Amino acid sequence: MPKVSQQVSAGDSTTPVIRVRGLVFRRGRKTILDGIDLDIPRGRIVAFMGPSGAGKTTVLQLISGQLRPDEGWIEVNGQRISDMSDKELYRFRRNIGVLLQNGALFTDLTVFENIATPIREHTDLPEALIRRLVMIKLKSVGLGGTEELMPHELSGGMARRVALARAVVLDPALMLYDEPLTGLDPIAVSQVRTLMSETNEALGMTSLIVSHNINEMRKLADYVYIIAAKRIAGHGSPEDLSASNDPGVDQFINGKVEGPIPFHYQGTDTAWSLLG
Repeated sequence: MPKVSQQVSAGDSTTPVIRVRGLVFRRGRKTILDGIDLDIPRGRIVAFMGPSGAGKTTVLQLISGQLRPDEGWIEVNGQRISDMSDKELYRFRRNIGVLLQNGALFTDLTVFENIATPIREHTDLPEALIRRLVMIKLKSVGLGGTEELMPHELSGGMARRVALARAVVLDPALMLYDEPLTGLDPIAVSQVRTLMSETNEALGMTSLIVSHNINEMRKLADYVYIIAAKRIAGHGSPEDLSASNDPGVDQFINGKVEGPIPFHYQGTDTAWSLLG
């Protein structure tokens, strides 16, 4: 598949908050991403979609500095992530919120203590102000009054909203979501999706979302990148991708088995493996 040069929108003159050029990442001898270019403007909600194992979550880990590229570079707000020391990365990540698929709440802490944890880790604020911040965030996700509950007392949707409150309690400029809607019932999906959109607008954040939920990303995302076969298979607004005639985009959006995106794992030939 030929390399594609990507821009978030053809006429957007906004300076990108995230710039990625020539990104290559390998795990051992296997190349996961090969020649990825991205420009993501500030304030947008951008989704990364594609088949399982294509490297979508890896992109988020590279942007947050959890992983380092083998080739190419990543800049966030003009800072080159791969050049940062561990101390600089720690300061940089204070301005990033993360919401994982399962919420990753601390099971032995109350809702209040879960949300207060990043405040205590990154600031020296007095306890009275910490409590005020936590209660404001809980109210913003519709869960005022749950501060003394334990995670096991929450429904799946409630737990995901608590995790969102914790992720944004320090008002980060960049929010990373990894499958935030997976495992939720339709009502909870709508609640969390609406909160994500409202939070992004209210805080002026830039949000990056890994998701397989095509229908919900049509409602939520401003722009979508489809990652497949190590590269960008397609990109554009949800409306543009739905109307695309590109074979790879059509295959993914419409869930077709046949197409340029491979179904089988692209590893060592099985026959040769059996023969040693």
